[in-house]
Amino acid sequence: MTAPASARRTIAVVNSAVNLVVLTIIVVLLAFAGFALWDSHQVFQAADRSHYAVYEPAKAGGKSFQELQALNPEVMAWLTVYGTNISYPVTQAADNSTYLNTDAEGRYSLAGALFLDYRNRGDFSDFNSIIYGHHMDKAVMFGQVGSFREPAMFDEHRYGDLYFDGTNHGIEFFAFIHADAYDDAVYNLHLRDADRRAYLDNLLAQATHTRDIGVTTTDRLVLLSTCSATSTNGRDILVGRITGQTYPDPFPAESAGNGKWLTGVDGRPGWPAITWWLAGGGLLVVAALVLLLTLRKKTCRQAKRGTS
Repeated sequence: MTAPASARRTIAVVNSAVNLVVLTIIVVLLAFAGFALWDSHQVFQAADRSHYAVYEPAKAGGKSFQELQALNPEVMAWLTVYGTNISYPVTQAADNSTYLNTDAEGRYSLAGALFLDYRNRGDFSDFNSIIYGHHMDKAVMFGQVGSFREPAMFDEHRYGDLYFDGTNHGIEFFAFIHADAYDDAVYNLHLRDADRRAYLDNLLAQATHTRDIGVTTTDRLVLLSTCSATSTNGRDILVGRITGQTYPDPFPAESAGNGKWLTGVDGRPGWPAITWWLAGGGLLVVAALVLLLTLRKKTCRQAKRGTS
């Protein structure tokens, strides 16, 4: 028995309407996903060390460190950890919140900037100076500090450089610590001379990894602190000694920067981000096609039942 022509037309109209709604939803989802990926890429690109490379002290070509300081007088140092993507200007404000969402050029940024604790002296003359930075994927900002929990990473990446007051100073890293964000014993500053030994012993006691470089209470320490990916209030801290002696970069190729297009965990190399984006977009298209075919089959079955 054949269904009336009006019923067939109704089924066709409903079928077209359903397909149009589904296609509209798919297009909106794809557009939203594309915008989210673009926006995320913009955040990471702005935070990558390559964005600041033109300001790096003693780097030939481009702008100068002094030009960055003229742009933002709160820029006071430059930190490099050899063999990583960490090579950024360091800022210092009157508090520890300004540079959580302000970049080194003084503009609003979700990635913020590296900043020295406001309680520290800007010439790094304190016994312990703390530099903070966001833990971010793609090896940007302090995203690689957590990688030092791996013994090989800690063993192989021993040196860095800290430029301030117009001079390069060496950093020799000797401990990696996983601490609580509210651990006053670690984040205590302006220690009395009599308290330095206990502070240093506590750092070494808490450390996951250490190396004996003969640190004493007359040395100047620098702590690179960032949020930990392994616990809510956890902090990963790489501890080094500031020295008058500078060290050559043993990883010149690796230190050229590898964060812009990588998606590794804690800065470990991964597939280029564009690969993941294409794969994600492909999966969305496949899912959309499967959904469309399913709806079409369902509509066809309904139409057949209407003609039987």
